[in-house]
Amino acid sequence: MQQHTIASQIIQTGTGLHSGVNTKVRILPAEAGSGRYFVRVDLPSAPIIPAKVAMVSQTVLSTELRQGEASVRTVEHLLASLAVMGIDNARIEIDAAEVPLLDGSARIWAESIAAVGTVEQNSTTENTLFLKEPIWVRQEDAFVCALPAAKTRFTYGIDFELAAIGNQWHSWMPSDEQSNPYKSFISEIAPARTFGLMHQIEHLQKSGLIKGGSLENALVCGPDGWVNPPLRFPNEPVRHKILDLVGDLSLLGIFPRAHFLAYKASHNLHVQLAQRILEQENLDL
Repeated sequence: MQQHTIASQIIQTGTGLHSGVNTKVRILPAEAGSGRYFVRVDLPSAPIIPAKVAMVSQTVLSTELRQGEASVRTVEHLLASLAVMGIDNARIEIDAAEVPLLDGSARIWAESIAAVGTVEQNSTTENTLFLKEPIWVRQEDAFVCALPAAKTRFTYGIDFELAAIGNQWHSWMPSDEQSNPYKSFISEIAPARTFGLMHQIEHLQKSGLIKGGSLENALVCGPDGWVNPPLRFPNEPVRHKILDLVGDLSLLGIFPRAHFLAYKASHNLHVQLAQRILEQENLDL
């Protein structure tokens, strides 16, 4: 399978969810074989942070990558968009330590990539990993697993006491439509926004988190329902969890041919599954 990069640069600015810092991101074409990687242009010598599983440093309410002293946080929405939309190689220049949340979803990233288009490169790569046996990661009643399958699919379940969320399930697979292979991601998954629970906000803020969160970039749910409706989908929260899972698994470089099934999982469990997939000895590259 031929590798691809973006046809021209993409520039977006916005506020980081946890840092509250206004940040500029510039995505540039990258050489074949270089992969997807971040460049902290605000730091001396502009250190590079590859978007790989081995670079994950922490997973508290987002995924953070670190190479030496340089780090970049909340990478999952941007990386999901690049990976699903076929961008194998991309240089992501960023002038702070957190990717901007934008509207809380991946819609702006995905639409920006679609707008500039892709360029085929003179290099090939295997387009999938073949999973030979199931891999499970559990924590109490939460789990995430990868099951051998004919096609890649993502299925997620969540369960909250708040009636407005409750128990939700959603299943999605990347489109195999040749004329528009990214259509289903742009329409079904990318627009789903991050969400939070009203009773947790004060604690998270006191913990130094969600400094940049607002009703403009996150859905907030309370005992009486959604504080800032309307939702983009009736089950927008669980669709957003699929977005997070796709972004975390993109750190593998390519998606294994598997059915990924998660229930009440987290960034931490997502990354543990990615690590287990890499460690599994019976994978054919």
